[in-house]
Amino acid sequence: MSSSTEPSTNPSEWAARANQAARSVTRSFGRRLLFLPGTHIGAITIPGSSARSLLGPWHYWWQAHYVDCLVDAGRRELATGTRFDGESRPSAGRLASRLVTTIRLRNLLRFENHYYDDMAWLALATHRLEKLAEETRKPGRRRNAYIRKRLTLQFDSASTDDLGGGTFWSTKRDFKNTPATAPVALFYARTGHRERAQALVQWLNSRLLHAERGVYQDGIRIRNGATVLEEAVYTYNQGPILGALLELGGQENLDRAARLVDAVARELTVPGTRVIRGDGTGDGGLFTGILVRYLGLAGRDNRLPATTRETAKEMVLSTAAAFWTGRREAPELARSRATGNPPLLFSPDPLRPATETYPAGTGVELSTQLQAWMTFEAAATLAPTNSQ
Repeated sequence: MSSSTEPSTNPSEWAARANQAARSVTRSFGRRLLFLPGTHIGAITIPGSSARSLLGPWHYWWQAHYVDCLVDAGRRELATGTRFDGESRPSAGRLASRLVTTIRLRNLLRFENHYYDDMAWLALATHRLEKLAEETRKPGRRRNAYIRKRLTLQFDSASTDDLGGGTFWSTKRDFKNTPATAPVALFYARTGHRERAQALVQWLNSRLLHAERGVYQDGIRIRNGATVLEEAVYTYNQGPILGALLELGGQENLDRAARLVDAVARELTVPGTRVIRGDGTGDGGLFTGILVRYLGLAGRDNRLPATTRETAKEMVLSTAAAFWTGRREAPELARSRATGNPPLLFSPDPLRPATETYPAGTGVELSTQLQAWMTFEAAATLAPTNSQ
């Protein structure tokens, strides 16, 4: 896609595209765990074997973002009264609920693991699922509240005074970083623990915010008794801290959020465009989408200056348009001969077509397809850019 291409500003069009991405992911990657009825989980790579999915890495946090994407689709179903995959197939909310149950089964009957950032992403997703359940009066709220209670205890234990504050990344407790601290801060803010959330935000501002660039660095590692600053700047880390700043509100936080949106536009877009840069495959295949999710929140937050909202919208819509333009049809991934449109594949790099990055016969990772899906979901929430 050239930088001169004007992206669509029609939310209905983006909603239809998000539905297409949702159908492609759920039909191509979604499957039962051990063929157990009532279970649902995302295959890490397709094509792939059942044995590999059980014995190999299964990426807990990818599944958490899968839940989040299904909640996005579920909210749209609630608004429109129409299921994303047809009335004869499960709703997005039901699939999300099955997925949460299956995550626990696949994780050896526990929601806890060794990485606090993983748990934070699941906590955020299940909290949103709980809100959706409340609005739709569907069962599952008790289980989601149980998850929130269990994982909050984990975050409380990991958010210590070591290194002056922040949240440890893993149970090794040798690294405090933005990937864990930011989503934990956002979770605290959304669940009424505002003082804890603000303390984590203040720690990030004082220890990991790059003064000149205006973006947040990776973290502080404890090594041989000394502290080492990890200076890397990752796209996705800017997303949950932006979300926490908006959730907490107050002039200081909102000013910081506005500056962060401007910094993202300056530092993390492809030169000459408003497209957020890609970060490859594997875990990096989620990075762009996560940032865009929270830019979508900024784009519709009337507490922010109009210019900031427009900048956020432009980045969301330009990145979504790039993913959509680079799509390819992938009939080889269809899991049945049922009639209908073939699955779509999206490139991990917004500005490279999927025909290059995922030619026929190439293994495709779940992370990269969730990334495009969540980007379309963000675009679908935005009013036309010429309206205030």
